[in-house]
Formats: sequence, structure tokens, C-alpha cells
Amino acid sequence: MAEAVGTAAGVDTAESFAVGITVRGYETDTQGHLNQSVYLQYAEHARWSLLQACGIRQSAMVDKRVGPVTIETTIRYLRELRAGDEVEVTCGFVWGAGKTFRIEQTVRKLDGTVAAEVSAVGGMLDLTERKLLKDPREVFRDLADDPSLLGLDAD
Repeated sequence: MAEAVGTAAGVDTAESFAVGITVRGYETDTQGHLNQSVYLQYAEHARWSLLQACGIRQSAMVDKRVGPVTIETTIRYLRELRAGDEVEVTCGFVWGAGKTFRIEQTVRKLDGTVAAEVSAVGGMLDLTERKLLKDPREVFRDLADDPSLLGLDAD
């Protein structure tokens, strides 16, 4: 279940949206904690959930021949997660000038303990030219019903 935790205005964008996830047993490793690759899956799930909450559909991006790409991802593991743990994964876009943007995410247990921090650099790819678009904000605004969840004005 995805939910907006706040609005982009006056709220840290990395905390503006969250999805809840329960760690499943098959996602754990031989030490009994969440496998490192699953953190990336949780982060990706939260990203797509945020886009969906904004009204952005994957099919609309394909129709427009654009798509988000990840250029770099950094994960800081802070506390272990075990099967049955319930977490929320936040997701917020941080905009700058140029072709790229940051996505800041936190994986947090329900008691407030931060288990991991995920930071990614992304862009919006022209699927025909195979090049990053100059202004990804413009593309997201055009695709979104509610760009404010992405920290963007409706312009």
C-alpha cells in the first residue's frame, strides 16, 4: 500500500512518499537477514509506486518513447532486517539543473529504526535516440496528473 506522507512544499522530498513492505522469508540469506539485492527491489518498487501515485503509467512512457534510467545507486546498510519485519520505503526526487536528478530513499522499520539509505542518480532516456533528455522535469510534468508528489510544480 502506497501513501503520500506529505506534500512537496515544506517537506523533505525524501520523506514525502512511502510504501509499506513486509520482509518475506524467501528474501533472506543464510544469516537470516534480508539479502542485499532485495533492498534494490524494495527501492525500485517504491519508485514505481510513486510514479503510479502521480498518475504516470509505464505504458504512457513507452508510447512517448521515454523511460527513466538509473545511472548510479549507493546503499548504506545500517541495521539488519529479518523475515516478518515490516518496513516503509520512502521515495523522493531531488531536482537540480541538467539531465540528471537524485532519488533519495530510506528503508525504515515501523519503530523508526533506519535499516538502509538508498541514493540514486537517474535520468530520462529518449528510447529512440538512446540519449538522456535535457530536462527530465519537463517530461515528468507532462506525464504526471499530480507532479507535486515529485516535488514539481504543475506549470
